[in-house]
Amino acid sequence: MFIGPSGKVLDELLEASGVKREEIYMTNLIKCMLPKYRRPKQDEIDICGEYLLKEIEIVDPDILIPLGYYATRYIFERYAIPVPPKPEFREVYGKLILTDDRKIFPLRHPVAPLYQPSVKEEMLKNYCRMRFLLTDCKWYPVCPMKRFYEEGRLDRRWIELYCKGDWGNCVRYQMEEKGEPHPDWMLPDGSVDERLREGGL
Repeated sequence: MFIGPSGKVLDELLEASGVKREEIYMTNLIKCMLPKYRRPKQDEIDICGEYLLKEIEIVDPDILIPLGYYATRYIFERYAIPVPPKPEFREVYGKLILTDDRKIFPLRHPVAPLYQPSVKEEMLKNYCRMRFLLTDCKWYPVCPMKRFYEEGRLDRRWIELYCKGDWGNCVRYQMEEKGEPHPDWMLPDGSVDERLREGGL
């Protein structure tokens, strides 16, 4: 899986992110080697996709990380996530998405920098964020967000997307790390919810 030049790129990205291949389950959308490494046809995606869905059912991962356009588009369609037009598709890479039962974190395919070296730096940054997804934020046990959630005053999405998700992008986390003061009712994206304050703080 992921051998040759793109495999070397993937190994570099995983090493930089602190994630080892043996720590994750890797698979392919297309289950056979396509002639001359051509792009998959829709009927091949449809047929092989059924096997991928069965794999997901068996492995039951907390996080799906599709690599590249075809895998990401397929996962988006199966989980009823709007698929952006192809010119805007790159904007989904590195964005953590929450469905009813899965977290989805699309990343560029490791072959991308071989054809477009300018994307390597952005890819490295996004791949390194995988490590945030493997553990909860260290501040979560004492974070007001935990209390608000347990009291039923905060939507689960905030917890899953930040406290138990991409907490490296949490404004609260960044401010805690710098020792900067911030109100308890400030949300992970930096916005302020006065309703939380009015709830008894």
